Order: sequence, then C-alpha cells, then structure tokens
Amino acid sequence: MSPVIALRNVSFSFDGPPVVEDVTLEVQRGEFLGVIGPNGSGKSTLLRLILGLMQPDTGAITVLGRPPKAARRAVGYVPQFTTFARDFPISVEGTVLMGRLGRTRWLGAYSATDRSRARRAMEETEIGALAARPLASLSGGQLQRVLIARALACDPEILLLDEPTANVDLGVERSLFDLLRAFNRRMTIVVVSHDVGFISEYVERVACLNRTLVCHRTAELTGEAIQELYGRPVHLIRHDLGGGGGG
Repeated sequence: MSPVIALRNVSFSFDGPPVVEDVTLEVQRGEFLGVIGPNGSGKSTLLRLILGLMQPDTGAITVLGRPPKAARRAVGYVPQFTTFARDFPISVEGTVLMGRLGRTRWLGAYSATDRSRARRAMEETEIGALAARPLASLSGGQLQRVLIARALACDPEILLLDEPTANVDLGVERSLFDLLRAFNRRMTIVVVSHDVGFISEYVERVACLNRTLVCHRTAELTGEAIQELYGRPVHLIRHDLGGGGGG
C-alpha cells in the first residue's frame, strides 16, 4: 500500500544551516504518528513542508500521491496554540466555519452543507454548546477543541497537529488525545508533542527529529534514544501500550 505521506531525502534551510536535513519518512494510511524533538529541532517546519506552505531545498514530498499543494484540501491542520490570536473578534462557530474555506464557493455566504459540517465537527469535539461564544472567553482546553473542530470541518483524510496540548493541564491533555484516538479510526493523524511519555500511550511509532529524523516503534523507544535526541538526560515515563492504536 502506498503511503499517504512520503518524504524522500528532504532538506530545508532559512538561508543558513539546515533546519531539517536528509529526512526520509513514510506515513501509512490510518497511522497515528507522534513527532518529538527539542525546541528548534524542525518539527513545525516539517509540518509546513508537508502542508506545502514551504518548498524543500532538496528532496521530494508527496501527500496522497500528489504534491502537497494539490492535496491540501484533504489535510486538516491545527497550529500551535501560541500562534493563534485569541482576541480576534469571532465566535466559535465562525472559527469552525473557516475550516470550510476552499471547500465552499468563493463568494457569498456559507452553504447549508458548510454549516452542517461545522455543526458536526463541533459536536464531535464536544463544543456545540459554545457555538455563539467569542474566542476570547474560552479556556485553553476549549480553544484547542475549537481549532481541532475547524480542522475537522474540511472532512480531512489526514490531520496534522502542532503541539496541541502544550498549554493545557494533564486532564485536558488526556481528553484531547482520547478524542484524537477516536478520530484516528477514520483518518491518519500526525501530532507534534513535547510530552514523550504521554504520547507513547497513543501512538505506535514515534519520529524523533533533531534536524535529522529517526523513527522508532513505540515499544522500542528507550531512555537512551531520547537522551541522544535531546542531548541531555530525559526521564522516559513507563507507559501501557494496551490502549494505544494506529487505527
């Protein structure tokens, strides 16, 4: 079976040293892949390359067998919490409807189908009761559910998330990852996370990125491998693989 995401010897730099270098990665349909690494290791850059927002200096990327830009409508994206303006004057429903842009007509109001898809996404993320609330009134966990709902509104085949739980407490983090595990039954998920021990409960493979990339099966991820990735001792929390799944 062909991978839904494939990177072949991809390198990229911002007019300086490589941010990612000679990265080769395949993500299979239905997989739940975690991406970990220290700050500045190229994780967000990797997602933007997959989205086609940036072009690699060398190497090739395909998404669903096509160039990333051509596949963009089939990919949902949840950006980092810190890059989203919470004080923007828009409601929860209005934000989720933005996920239909590119799927709907370019001129005029949103269609009945757009509003139906947005409502379904809000119900799936358990924020239907918040539809009329302004973003500025939401808690961190509620806002993350809004951003996930916005990504779901486009009916994606692939969902990319960049540090979706970086600013929430453990209880909220677990509830969000439980949601993602449910969505993984129908879509491929790639999630960047800072929490090595926690994410290993949910994914079968972890891509360790620090400019270059190495993939490990979760059961094979050792403390030594994490220490080598981060360049300092890191405690790897023991986890139970019984509830994890790749879909």
